[in-house]
Amino acid sequence: MWESESESVSGRDYGNGVLSTSKHGLKTDGFEQKGQSWYVATDIPSDLLVQIGDGSFHLHKYPLLSRSGKMNRIIYESRDEELSKIALDDLPGGPEAFELAAKFCYGIAVDLTATNISGLRCAAEYLEMTEDLEEGNLIFKTEAFLSYVVLSSWRDSILVLKSCERLSLWAENLQIVRRCSESIAWKACANPKGIKWQYTGKPPNISSPKWNEMKDSSPSRNQQVPPDWWFEDVSILRIDHFVRVITAIKVKGMRHELIGAVIMHYAAKWLPGLMKEGSGSLDEGSNSSNSNGSSSSSWKGGLHMIVSGSRDEVPSVQAKDQRMIIESLISILPQQKDSVSCSFLLRLLRMANLLKVAPALVTELEKRVGMQFEQATLADLLIPSYNKSETLYDVDLVQRLLEHFLVQEQTESSSPSRNSFSDQKHMHDANQRGTNLNAKMRVARLVDSYLTEVSRDRNLSLTKFQVLAEALPESARTCDDGLYRAIDSYLKAHPTLSEHERKRLCRVMDCQKLSIDACMHAAQNERLPLRVVVQVLFSEQVKISNAIATSSLKDAGDSHYQPLVSNRKSLLEATPQSFQEGWTTAKKDINTLKFELETVKAKYLQLQNDMDNLQRQFDKITKPKQASGWTAGWKKLGKLTKMTNLESNDNSPHAPNDGQTRKAPRRWRNSIS
Repeated sequence: MWESESESVSGRDYGNGVLSTSKHGLKTDGFEQKGQSWYVATDIPSDLLVQIGDGSFHLHKYPLLSRSGKMNRIIYESRDEELSKIALDDLPGGPEAFELAAKFCYGIAVDLTATNISGLRCAAEYLEMTEDLEEGNLIFKTEAFLSYVVLSSWRDSILVLKSCERLSLWAENLQIVRRCSESIAWKACANPKGIKWQYTGKPPNISSPKWNEMKDSSPSRNQQVPPDWWFEDVSILRIDHFVRVITAIKVKGMRHELIGAVIMHYAAKWLPGLMKEGSGSLDEGSNSSNSNGSSSSSWKGGLHMIVSGSRDEVPSVQAKDQRMIIESLISILPQQKDSVSCSFLLRLLRMANLLKVAPALVTELEKRVGMQFEQATLADLLIPSYNKSETLYDVDLVQRLLEHFLVQEQTESSSPSRNSFSDQKHMHDANQRGTNLNAKMRVARLVDSYLTEVSRDRNLSLTKFQVLAEALPESARTCDDGLYRAIDSYLKAHPTLSEHERKRLCRVMDCQKLSIDACMHAAQNERLPLRVVVQVLFSEQVKISNAIATSSLKDAGDSHYQPLVSNRKSLLEATPQSFQEGWTTAKKDINTLKFELETVKAKYLQLQNDMDNLQRQFDKITKPKQASGWTAGWKKLGKLTKMTNLESNDNSPHAPNDGQTRKAPRRWRNSIS
């Protein structure tokens, strides 16, 4: 049904592919070409010279005036009966289309094909070859051929749309582009079982049906038609016509995965610098496309030279064409997530920044990358900085992509579920949270790897490094080993950082999330601040102590308290993981505080004892010194009293007994005291 009928039909009034007229103004055997000039093979001398570009046609007025309203108007409005030269430089289709129109005026048979019908249709419109001048004029016959032959054929629709590249304005006004685009879209979305494998086909090395063998025959009943059978054909179109076809296909309801796949196929064909090196089939396809028509010659080489060179080396015409392709592809990307790969989007974004694509489209592309940022790879993120920045890589771009990803994740998590059943809703919410957490964890690993790579750049500021490292929430990283590697790499590349800056850099890392190997490396790392090394050692000591305590507790529980341990295990299994981790951390903090409190108490008691000992020693030293003067005085007074008593006793005639002698001085001393 869709095969070309221009070569098989015969006997139709409007064309069998051959136009002729029964009314001849004069007999001729055809046209003769000599260089850039065409002559009518007749004995009657020509009386009109039509100049079209570099070509000249020596014709007769009567055949042209009888069928062309424009020629009538030009000749009669000039009021010059001897007018013998007319210039039609703006005629669509050029000399080739005018030659066919002139042959039709002379009654010479004209072969209509898919390659010349669009130019001839536009030329007929330009020359005003309407039904008012003669029934069955050129406009009517070319329009009939387009409607009944071309639009019913897949092959001819592609060829006509390709030929409209040189007739953009006229083809648009005559609805040729629209009708061909809708015809292609309808056939691409329809059941392809009746399609004949013909026209461009695919290279032999592509694993699809053997296109060369099946060029003129339909696929067998047992052979399945690949869903991408139409990719190669629509990829030869110019970008504006390709956009028209894809837009029409979207309206028809094509799956967004296939639309994304054909966009990637088109980009691989026309932007070979977009693809990875070593993709030989894509490069071969792009090279083969460059040989299709003169208009494709400007695409030769793709972006290989642009990517390897600087901005100043990009040819202006080529850069303009490439920029138009990228902007058009961005505008027709499907809105659904995963329509195209994240790698393709990042490569498209790289070229968009290089070629200075419109900022609005770049922002839209960045949002699309943020929707599936967890699928990115490190190689795709290493986008050079094209805006004359000091850094080697565009770190600000990755920061924006990460922000778009976080906004998208927050939007998805906060959007209410449409499911009306509560159990299914809770299950959906739990699955959604798990998916979001896994995506954030993948992005965290990706960001850590990116930071490790870009940290070697001496021009990367500490603020940019810190902002990018702290952009993700703490729950996104269960282990900070990757972040520690990035910090260590940054310290290696920036040995002149001050102590304050190194502490500020290390604050983005949680020492409790480091593995044993990372802790051992950090404990011996001289580049880290001393405070961080102490934190790492303390964290490692706590982990080891907890592991030993857990092991001993488990052993004791297995031997003495087996039922209690089993109950505790069941309780922990029923407890959320986040609560368990929080409780473990709280227990560690409590034990640490208890240990510090006991240490302070012991030190206080020791200091108190030392204080008491010092006080006693001080009292011993200072007490004899204070009483020495008074004691000596009292001793002298006592001696003087004794001496007085002895003298009085010696002068007394009756000496008392010893007991009375002893009591008298004692009473005196007591009275004195």
